[in-house]
Amino acid sequence: MTVGVGGKTPEQALVGLSNMVAGMGPIGLDEYQVRIAKAQDLMRDQGIAAIYLNAGSNLRYFTGVKWSPSERMVGAVLPANGPLAYIAPAFEEGTIRDFREVDGVIHTWHEHESPYRLLLDMLTSMGIAADARIGLCPSMAFFMYDGIRRLGSAFDFVDAACIINPCRFRKSATELALMQRAKDMTLEVHKAAASILREGISTTEVAEFIQQAHRKVGAPGSTFCIVLFGEASAFPHGVKHAQVLKDGDMVLIDTGCQLHGYQSDITRSYVFGVPNERQRALWNLEKAAQQAAFEAARPGEPCGSVDAAARRCLEAGGLGPDYQLPGLPHRTGHGIGMDIHEGPYLVRGDETPLAEGMCFSNEPMICVLGEFGIRLEDHFYMTATGPRWFTQPSHSIDDPFGLEA
Repeated sequence: MTVGVGGKTPEQALVGLSNMVAGMGPIGLDEYQVRIAKAQDLMRDQGIAAIYLNAGSNLRYFTGVKWSPSERMVGAVLPANGPLAYIAPAFEEGTIRDFREVDGVIHTWHEHESPYRLLLDMLTSMGIAADARIGLCPSMAFFMYDGIRRLGSAFDFVDAACIINPCRFRKSATELALMQRAKDMTLEVHKAAASILREGISTTEVAEFIQQAHRKVGAPGSTFCIVLFGEASAFPHGVKHAQVLKDGDMVLIDTGCQLHGYQSDITRSYVFGVPNERQRALWNLEKAAQQAAFEAARPGEPCGSVDAAARRCLEAGGLGPDYQLPGLPHRTGHGIGMDIHEGPYLVRGDETPLAEGMCFSNEPMICVLGEFGIRLEDHFYMTATGPRWFTQPSHSIDDPFGLEA
């Protein structure tokens, strides 16, 4: 198959897409309560009296409050025993009340007041001992921690990741279903994007189409979009200038969307026109490395072992070694869920045991500077017996979407 030849106009491609979000609702109160109960069990086991959840995905995970972090403190305090409570600027109280899925008293501060003092007062009002261990959100900005520290509290502040990560790493059936649908949506967008390619089209035009296509399948739009042609495809996250497509160019498109807070992230690489022998050989090696990583993902094995398997495959094919180019310059994969990149990671040194419910990207990219790059990225989740693909890997360089299979 010659990708793009005899293809569609953007308008024709959009007509072929339809809304795919039917039947997919957001996380419900019951699941938030299960998450809170698990976190509180972990806190009691580890002797942590309370954790502070800052605005962002950690706050949303436990409370449903969708709030971007900023210089103003917005969050929640979850004690090891008892109900959680919110902290927010006074002028945002009504909005927090509207966003939250989990009830809790909202403690407010005015612009001239210290939210850090209010946080400490909240802990005391919850009956927490002055020298207790308190977990602080790992995504909290340093200036917030420093503001708390300067108040001279006797609390023993620790990283709350020891509570948050065991909850978020392993996804529930509901989370997996949301991620599956989001990834299905993005894969259809990829197919549509391939159908509009023509000589002379720009990366900017393709990215704009992908944004529209994600909306057509029911997403708010693309969470992100990387479109690269030719030599630029050797730079994992792109270059500053747009490119224009030529016959024989490698095409790399990496994009994703969000469904009720859960992310997709899929990359496809193929040649516009007829692949040459070098493109074909390295594309096949990339596919083999992706499969080697998948097969190495066994329950109980460390996350780093998956990265090692991909590198062994690439090195056997004459690339690398290690991070050297031509070869794989970055980790093999990342965790995914409410954040596009979240722990644990498929990288050397991550000793986290692979466990049921964990979700990962699998993308051992090959970069050949001055020529092209190839990234095949699909995601898998761990079951009790091994990994399972969310989306089936690219079929072949000639038929990347398996349309002729």
